[in-house]
Amino acid sequence: MPFLDQIQPFNIKEATQAEYAVMNRHNNRMRKERLPDDPPIPMDEMISSMQNLPDFVDVKMWCAWNPDHTEIIAEGDVTLLNMEENRHITQFDLGVEPEYRCQGLGRKILALITEAARADNRRLMLSETSDRIPAGEAFITRIGGKKGLETHVNQLRIPDLDSSLLERWLNISEDNLAEFEIGFWDGPYPEQQVAAVVELIELTNQQPMGDLEINEVHMTSEQLRQMEKMHFARGNERWTYYVVEKASGRFAGYTETFWNPNRPEILRQDMTGVFPEFRGKGIGRWLKAAMLDKVLKERPQVKYVRTGNADSNAAMLKINNELGFQPYIAQTLWQVEIDNVERYLASNLQMET
Repeated sequence: MPFLDQIQPFNIKEATQAEYAVMNRHNNRMRKERLPDDPPIPMDEMISSMQNLPDFVDVKMWCAWNPDHTEIIAEGDVTLLNMEENRHITQFDLGVEPEYRCQGLGRKILALITEAARADNRRLMLSETSDRIPAGEAFITRIGGKKGLETHVNQLRIPDLDSSLLERWLNISEDNLAEFEIGFWDGPYPEQQVAAVVELIELTNQQPMGDLEINEVHMTSEQLRQMEKMHFARGNERWTYYVVEKASGRFAGYTETFWNPNRPEILRQDMTGVFPEFRGKGIGRWLKAAMLDKVLKERPQVKYVRTGNADSNAAMLKINNELGFQPYIAQTLWQVEIDNVERYLASNLQMET
């Protein structure tokens, strides 16, 4: 099989500028297949992301090069999170350019990924596929993957947004002003409130997880700051709206968006969450409406808002559907036992020999 002797490790934090440039070209070719209407990622943004990974995130990567070593034609990586929770799992990604598929590259890189996962005592491997690249689902099905969580990237076209709906939601929310107040952060979380923010971030544990064998994650304030550093190093700008209960000073909920000047027309709607004891008061709609109202007034270049939702997250989908979000990309998060991957690799090795 051609190219199989061209697979080499890629040091994501200490690569040369030439290596980063080749990796950036490969990533953008793969990105264009999944997001054909989006602009490419600039090389300096990619490098900043790689070089500012949090200390608790260990990413091992391998690349397949073409015969004259001028282009990367396939890449695979495995992410090992060194946290207290979920020491049994790891996440991996494989990307083979279309013209080089079905030549054994993915399988050879998968063997290296699996070896690294096994060496770190992981037993379950997760990976995500997109309906834009059917080859991904076909591959992970072959290696024994099972669907863990079905999701969509949903998109709102700003021209389709009903501004009168936002006004109604904001007006209705005035009924909450006696009990709650809304606040806003632009950029990093305030140091004096970071401990409370860590508790707020724990709302991510209440998102639907489907059949995934994932336990709750509890981030420390230091880990939170490291994640912030990576986001801001990429040039991302974060807006956060939050609601506080006046009597107790407790956070009731929050919503966040990320915007990057390299992709000025696209806004990423990140987490929106409300603690259970404060639900049923319209706080989620209040937060969403406040954020979109601010975007309309202060970021007129934004034309699309994208967010990821589990297909089973009925409460958030109801709000997003009312706002006009439409399905944009179907994605599936798969899980596969490492024993099954090793059996698949062994059986294919026997066939090749």
